Amino acid sequence: MVQSVELLLDEASEQRIRRQWELLAEAGLPGLGRGGRAGDTDSHRPHITVAVTRQIWPRIETDLDRLPFRPFPIRLGGVLVFGARRPILVRAVVPSDQLLAWHRRVYQIVAPCPDVPANLHPNQWTPHITLARRVLPQRIGEAVSAVAADKDTAATVVGLRRWDGDRRQAWPIAEHG
Repeated sequence: MVQSVELLLDEASEQRIRRQWELLAEAGLPGLGRGGRAGDTDSHRPHITVAVTRQIWPRIETDLDRLPFRPFPIRLGGVLVFGARRPILVRAVVPSDQLLAWHRRVYQIVAPCPDVPANLHPNQWTPHITLARRVLPQRIGEAVSAVAADKDTAATVVGLRRWDGDRRQAWPIAEHG
């Protein structure tokens, strides 16, 4: 299964993304508002994935727990589509020095773990927040239209969390008040 490290957003930004999930659901599209991760409504939150691996070893977990964290600003950008056969609709996150530094910091800790995807290596990563998975290609225009009215907005990263796909559990690594 998948293990990941994710950046969390401030409450107002989370609500904006959740509203986009609702707009997709109202349009009959596969937004994440209807159960998130395979029916896991309790732990599914809008997030920016900064690391993925098959397994995070205990010593790596300890290093992640030691990361000092302070909130930092980011900018949520426009809508993007990843893939063609099974498109994924995402909201871009504009790369900033702070965001890229956090990604590098987490990557350096997690890099020894097995099966870190190449698209999550430094200089390969595209920061984003997933809005919908497996959109039918013939409905991608409709999906984009459902959420395209939202413009670029300021947001704040307020914490980090771990997601354990084997146990379907999430917990904070670092979170600001």
